[in-house]
Amino acid sequence: MNGRRSREYDVLGIGVVAVDDLVYVDCYPTAEEKVRVRRRRRQCGGQTGTALVAAARLGARAGYIGSLGDRDPLSRTVRRRFDREGIDLSHCVARPDARPYHSTIIVGRRPPTRTIFSSNEGHAGADPQLPAADVIRSTAVLLIDHHAIEGTRRAVEIARAAGVEVVADFERDSGEGFCELLARVDHLVLPERFARQWTGTGSAERAVSRLWSPDRRAVVVTCGADGCWYGDSETHESPHHLPAPKVTVVDTTGCGDVFHGA
Repeated sequence: MNGRRSREYDVLGIGVVAVDDLVYVDCYPTAEEKVRVRRRRRQCGGQTGTALVAAARLGARAGYIGSLGDRDPLSRTVRRRFDREGIDLSHCVARPDARPYHSTIIVGRRPPTRTIFSSNEGHAGADPQLPAADVIRSTAVLLIDHHAIEGTRRAVEIARAAGVEVVADFERDSGEGFCELLARVDHLVLPERFARQWTGTGSAERAVSRLWSPDRRAVVVTCGADGCWYGDSETHESPHHLPAPKVTVVDTTGCGDVFHGA
């Protein structure tokens, strides 16, 4: 990547972070049913948050440059976790109205299920005007998602002009400006459901070809337990399949975000 050795960071994330409260049960209940909670735990999550933790644990110099509050309990939880993980917050945008997403996630063991109840009561993700352009230019990779389109588009334009690679994690069409944003991504990594929906194709393999453009470096469509399909400038017309390793599944929360971070 251009100028990688001279950059201050390997990856900066500007998208959404979250606080996840996970509740583990034997099976997800039906209406009016009472079930016993087997375990609870709280973790820092969200598309960008989990990806940054994964990248940092793999040795990357990572930082978060999206928005967080500075006094509310959820923002303090994220700040403490990022500090423990070695994720730099020097250029995080502090806003009184900013909040992480807050999710309650019910994890069933038999069969393995995951149900997410998510809420956001304030601004989340990229700020429309901050951080300063020089901060964005200081990284080798900019990680984005589909939230806060206005601020994300600004950051992407600065990054592209400076030769910074843009990696995107999009789960849905977030409205005005999204098409233009998608077109400006170097490394597009999408979940199968959204990739097929967006392209109108019947398979992940065909979605890779449809999502390709000469401006991209790679297109990847992730398929959970079925691995992923991917293409680059040489293989996008005949995408390759990479199977997923076989593991004992405990909880799939954040798997796709970890994929982006790695």
